[in-house]
Amino acid sequence: MKRVPVDSSMMTSVGYDAAGRILEIEFRSGHVYRYFAVSEDVVRALLEAPSKGRFFHACIDGRFDYQRVDGAR
Repeated sequence: MKRVPVDSSMMTSVGYDAAGRILEIEFRSGHVYRYFAVSEDVVRALLEAPSKGRFFHACIDGRFDYQRVDGAR
């Protein structure tokens, strides 16, 4: 999945597969996670959030099923 760089102290890049509703986040730690059944509205709000880390913790973390996919590009 193609990701775009983001300005964040927590994450380096974000990608989205609209057909599969899969959000992919690469964190500063180097770990990559995919979050499932994520709407385009949530992804748009994440990308527009002044603090992507705060948005992640408030609206994504613990709310979606996920899978660690380190090394996936």
